[in-house]
Amino acid sequence: MITDLESRVSRKLMLRIIPFVMLLYFVSFLDRVNIGFAAMTMNKAIGLSPTAFGLGGGLFFIGYFLFEVPSNLILHKVGARRWIARVMISWGIVSAASAFVVGPNSFYALRFILGVAEAGFFPGIILYLNLWFPSRQRAVAAAWFMAAAPISTAIGSPLSGAIMKLPSIAGLSNWQMLYILEAVPAIILGFVVLKYMTDTPRKAHWLQPEEREWLVARLKTEAEEKQSHAGHTAGALSALRDPRVLALALIYFGTSAGLYTLGLWAPLIIRQYGFGSFETGLIAGVPSVLAVVAMIVWARHSDRTQERTWHVVIPCVVAFAGFALAGGAGSALMIIVALVIVNIGISSAKAPLWSMPSMFLSGAGAAAGIAMINSVGNLGGFVGPFVIGWLKNVTGGYSAGLYVVGATLGVSAIVTLMLSRQTRQAPIAVEERHGH
Repeated sequence: MITDLESRVSRKLMLRIIPFVMLLYFVSFLDRVNIGFAAMTMNKAIGLSPTAFGLGGGLFFIGYFLFEVPSNLILHKVGARRWIARVMISWGIVSAASAFVVGPNSFYALRFILGVAEAGFFPGIILYLNLWFPSRQRAVAAAWFMAAAPISTAIGSPLSGAIMKLPSIAGLSNWQMLYILEAVPAIILGFVVLKYMTDTPRKAHWLQPEEREWLVARLKTEAEEKQSHAGHTAGALSALRDPRVLALALIYFGTSAGLYTLGLWAPLIIRQYGFGSFETGLIAGVPSVLAVVAMIVWARHSDRTQERTWHVVIPCVVAFAGFALAGGAGSALMIIVALVIVNIGISSAKAPLWSMPSMFLSGAGAAAGIAMINSVGNLGGFVGPFVIGWLKNVTGGYSAGLYVVGATLGVSAIVTLMLSRQTRQAPIAVEERHGH
């Protein structure tokens, strides 16, 4: 039974926190994937082959991988407000600097440094949401936050396509203007974070005293219940060694491979059917609009039923089928349908997946574990785009790469089922040991 106080607090949390973190992620995702549009003229201008472009696009995730866990542990120590501000300002500066790459090597270097600069942002926000939202709201809160990625594609794709139609300004080409114009909001928002973001519920003066006390007590009760369960992990090193963390990272690997393959390659795949840059942007944005609706509805169902496993498995299988369809597509209409299916599958899997770590992690363990899942999982963002580029060089087409990326989502579905079976068996063994 939801009380009036609980619904009031829930509404305030959703209105105060979610739109703002969505805006931050919108800008973040735009700066990650705008190279898919820059590539339309940048690749020729600086001499990038498909393999070199795929490699450079993916090197972002190597920098991200190496610095993700340290970054999130620092966030846990110094607070989200200061650290997220630092992340945004530094990645905005690096993203703008990408306008001045002159060849493959400088392109590789800037993509790697961008990953280092942005490391900690996504897991930091996931950790931040876990500090604020009770468990029965967590998947929906995560879904709204992550909806910013497909919204960024839906709005950012036509915007990026329009910028790519600009004439040369002050000696800067359209792809250079794209990097600079889309980096400025990140720098501005970094300073806004310092003023607007609140580190913990105890400091939330925008809540009434009774609302603040209820939220703090509710989160404390949930944390104590979680810590009393067998298999709970609170230490950073323990979390990094936990097989469940590694399993979730492998599951996330498949969804990341799919997501960033779409972000980097979808504009070029669509454009081969003869569309202009603006039309390509509009078409690339359509699947994302539908994905937002699907992921919110799916997350609400997951929270209402408190079921996570099948809410991850089914979307992964759907995305797998979408990539298989895209690989065999022979027309623009089939490609668009396939991209809709893939977008809905990948987006719907993410919120239930990110509700799983908080079931067994807390404190520094949550900071380290969530960062580990995201950093290892995001290596899929390196592998997916690179495989597409490499196999396009080898085969001359996109089909083989799309099939391989689809297969990673099939693996994600299988590992989710295996993890579920293991966690169901574990409590039985604990009960038997205690003689219950």
